[in-house]
Amino acid sequence: MANVGVIGAGSWGTALSVLLSDNGHQITIWSIDADEVKMLDEKREHTKKLPGVKLSDGMVITGDLEEAVRGKDFLVLAVPSPFTRATAKKMSPYVAEGQKIVDVAKGIEESTLMTLSQQIEQEIPQADVAVLSGPSHAEEVGRRLPTTCVIGAKTRETAEYLQEAFISRVFRVYTSPDILGIELGGSLKNVIALAAGIADGLGYGDNTKAALITRGIAEIARLGVKMGGKIETFTGLTGIGDLIVTCASVHSRNRKAGYLMGQGKSMQEAMEEVQMVVEGVYSAKAAAKLAGKYGVSMPIVTEVNRVLFEGKKPGDAVDELMLRESRSEHASLPWPDEL
Repeated sequence: MANVGVIGAGSWGTALSVLLSDNGHQITIWSIDADEVKMLDEKREHTKKLPGVKLSDGMVITGDLEEAVRGKDFLVLAVPSPFTRATAKKMSPYVAEGQKIVDVAKGIEESTLMTLSQQIEQEIPQADVAVLSGPSHAEEVGRRLPTTCVIGAKTRETAEYLQEAFISRVFRVYTSPDILGIELGGSLKNVIALAAGIADGLGYGDNTKAALITRGIAEIARLGVKMGGKIETFTGLTGIGDLIVTCASVHSRNRKAGYLMGQGKSMQEAMEEVQMVVEGVYSAKAAAKLAGKYGVSMPIVTEVNRVLFEGKKPGDAVDELMLRESRSEHASLPWPDEL
C-alpha cells in the first residue's frame, strides 16, 4: 500500500483518487478551493463535477498543500494545465529528492512551448516526473468502467512502480519511455477535438468526423516525430486512442466547446457554458507556434486558431480545409509505374 497525495480535486483528480483508494492506497486529496474541500469532506462526493461517485471515509481531504505533499510515496498532479507551473512552484519546498510525481493533465505552455512535465521539472528539479495519459474520461473511470492508459517515465523502474500502483481489473496500464510523444498526443488532440465539435455543431456527419480524426492524427504525428516523439506512440493509446475518444465522446469538454462554437457561440461563450477548463483553447496557439518552429504543416490546427482568435466563421474554416491544394495521402509511397 502506498501513501498518495492527489493535488487537484476536479473531476479527474477525484476519479483517480477513487481508483487508487480501491487499489488499497491511502489517499490525501488537496484543493486550493476552501468550498470544494468542505464539500468533499462533508458530502464525500464531488457534487458538481463527478456526482454519484463516492469517496471512501478513509480519504483525507485538505486545503494544506504541505500536508498533501510531504512524505508521500508518490504524488498525482491533477490541476488544469494552465495552473500546472504555479502549483508545482508552490509544491516544490515540500517535495523530497527523488519523490515521484505523476502528471495527469494535458497541455502545452504557450509562452515557453514546454510540456507539462518539462514545466514541473523546471520548478521541482528534485522530483522524478512521470505522466499518465490515454483515452480516459473521469466520468467513466469514476464509475469503474474498463479503461486503458499509459504511464510514461524516464526509467523502467519508475514506470513499473506506478503501473503496479494504478493497475486494476477496470484500469489497465501500459508503460512507455516516450514521455514527449505521450504529452504531445495528449495535448494536441484537444485542438483537433475542438474541430470535431465544430463540425458536429455545424451539422456535419460521420464522414467529416472520420476525416478530422484521421488527418488530425497525421498532423499530430508529423509534428511529434519532428520534435523527437516516436511514431509508435502516435499510433497507440495516447495518440489515435485518445484522439478518438476526445473527438467522439459526450464527456469531452473540448468537443462540447467546439460544438457550441459550431452553433454560433463565441469562444468565450462556449467556455463559460462548458464551466470547466477547455484545455484545447490553451494549447491551440502553442500548437500553431510549434508547427511554425519545426516547419510542419498543420492545416486543421491553423484553421482552429483562426476560428478561436481571428473571428473566422466555422463554416468558412471547413471550406478552407476542403478546398486546399490537391495532394497524395502518403507522398513517400512509390507509384509502381515510376519505379
